Amino acid sequence: MMTLSSEQAFSTPEGERLEIRALSRADLSRVLEIERQGYSHPWTEAVFLDCFKDNYRLWALMNGESLVGYAVVAYLVDEAHLLNLCVHPDCRGRGAGRYLLAHLVDRSRDDGMVQVLLEVRVTNRAAEQLYISAGFGEIGRRPGYYPAPNGREDARVMTLALDK
Repeated sequence: MMTLSSEQAFSTPEGERLEIRALSRADLSRVLEIERQGYSHPWTEAVFLDCFKDNYRLWALMNGESLVGYAVVAYLVDEAHLLNLCVHPDCRGRGAGRYLLAHLVDRSRDDGMVQVLLEVRVTNRAAEQLYISAGFGEIGRRPGYYPAPNGREDARVMTLALDK
């Protein structure tokens, strides 16, 4: 298991300096661009707008003035449910997703959550490996959870316990 850490800023191997801030409604056009590049069945603007509520945490991953990734987390009682984490294709494989994941895990712990729960497509090996390396473990499956080109696709349900 890899230890997650979300320092103030993160530098990629290419020397890019990434930072995280709260996502705003003004970011949605860029979020939707990244979402469409990242997923075969992207969320709509209406879905993102519905996430601007008190029990949600929305994070923007910034490379200078450019938004290059985001995460959406819903807080339900004492559980943080990671609903969406996406990084622009040009920034993948350089630690940006891991940095964003570490940030949302740290903030969830700071906010008193006891675990982070997520679903990931069974075919999304890169995301699955990221979550496993961060300490997440599979606790079950949701059959037919995701839309797929030829019907539906199962999701792995994964969780990470948060130490206080």
